[in-house]
Amino acid sequence: ISPVPPYSREQPIFTTRAHVFQIDPSTKKNWVPASKQAVTVSYFYDSTRNSYRIISVDGAKVIINSTITPNMTFTKTSQKFGQWADSRANTVFGLGFPSEQQLTKFAEKFQEVKEAAKLARDRSQEKTETSSNHSQESGRETPSSTRASSVNGTDDEKASHGGPAEAHLKSENDKLKIALAQSSSNVKKWETELQTLRESNARLTTALQESAASIEHWKKQFSACKEENDQLRTKIEELEEQCNEINKEKERNAQLSRRLQELETELQDKELELEELRKQGEIIPQLMSECESVSQQLQAAEEKNKDLEEKVRTLRTEVEESKHRQTNLKTELKNFLDVLDGKIDELHDFRQGLSKLGVDN
Repeated sequence: ISPVPPYSREQPIFTTRAHVFQIDPSTKKNWVPASKQAVTVSYFYDSTRNSYRIISVDGAKVIINSTITPNMTFTKTSQKFGQWADSRANTVFGLGFPSEQQLTKFAEKFQEVKEAAKLARDRSQEKTETSSNHSQESGRETPSSTRASSVNGTDDEKASHGGPAEAHLKSENDKLKIALAQSSSNVKKWETELQTLRESNARLTTALQESAASIEHWKKQFSACKEENDQLRTKIEELEEQCNEINKEKERNAQLSRRLQELETELQDKELELEELRKQGEIIPQLMSECESVSQQLQAAEEKNKDLEEKVRTLRTEVEESKHRQTNLKTELKNFLDVLDGKIDELHDFRQGLSKLGVDN
């Protein structure tokens, strides 16, 4: 059943959305969610009763129907959470807002409605006291006027007016009795309301104490979560440092990979050079054989040179013996010796070059 029927004179004066919670009736410490998601929470004003209510409906279920009284207090327990105790509903309501600004607006509206409810209660009490005072004053004035008329009048006037005055006095007394009965009933009603307010204050005090205990509990949990968060941050920093080290190792591995590729390329070049040297090594035996043949030719040339030297000596002897014949042949012999020396030098240089080539190979 909806708490605000269509024929009611209650009108919404403020509406917001929040997650609704109620205090656990068994433990009075833990919060129990009354809605699975954020629902509409509204302030309603009843012009006929001059009262204010907070109403919230989740589908077809009424989760908040709280009449605001001047003794209620809305408390902010965190940046996005607030609560108030309702003694008539015998529970504590909690609201979780998506932002601190919405919580502040709701709290300000709660204070305004609370002041308006207090003002309406004060006005109703003043009206009650005024009506009671008027009834008492009218009851007092009637007997005095009657007494004055009886004192100033004659005995005949007393006889003639005694009956109506008594009737009027009786009616005034009846009115006074009715006013006194109403005032006594009002006093009983006020005593009942006072007792209810005392009970609500006691419940509110208990709820506040329990909320304070729950706040301490949440503070401890918050500090524990904060310490755990600090530990997680430290671990994250350590992991980031390890990641940095891993990245550095990856860079080093990339550099080593590039260096390895360069070395492989150099190795391939060296293998090509080695292959060329092997090919050249296959040519060396041919060169050695050629060098041996040249050496043999050189030895033969040297032997021929020796023979030529002996012949030269013989010729010199013959020249000495026959100077006259040598004079004619001297020029030709000198030319022949020069050519022969040049050839010998060339053969000698050729031999040294072959010897050096053999040594180098």
